[in-house]
Amino acid sequence: MQYKRRRERKTNYKKRFALLKSKKTRIVVRKSNKNFRIQFINYKPDGDFILLSSMGSDLKNYGWDGSYSNTPSAYLAGFLAGKKAIKKGINEGILDIGLNSPRKGAKIFAALKGVVDAGVKIPYSEDIIPSDERLHGKHIDESLVSKVEEVKKKIEEEYG
Repeated sequence: MQYKRRRERKTNYKKRFALLKSKKTRIVVRKSNKNFRIQFINYKPDGDFILLSSMGSDLKNYGWDGSYSNTPSAYLAGFLAGKKAIKKGINEGILDIGLNSPRKGAKIFAALKGVVDAGVKIPYSEDIIPSDERLHGKHIDESLVSKVEEVKKKIEEEYG
């Protein structure tokens, strides 16, 4: 009989074990219908330890008034999480997308690009990242491009 979380399709233990063997901080990106969550997690034998967490809805503190589940907000949430990580002394990690499908240009990889742009070193391929037009919201609305840059600048001002 399989483990309970495997039966419920919540955990792929083979993939998780491969990530844990690297002994790097896992950068866990999860999406819901209305939000994004980016967490920096270290493994401990008695359970995972969350070092820091950031959500798409945290962007409202920086003037973001758009949706929290689109590609630009995923990028900005990743950028915010990356800046928090740099401030805490976390300089590298490995991406954990869980059971999400690794499709080229997916929103999860927009969050990855945000973390990388903040200064965290993560191994990845440029092929999977969404285009800059999508990251900055040009595909949604031309005025969104300036809003993304404005929010990004506010985050940089706060976290240096």
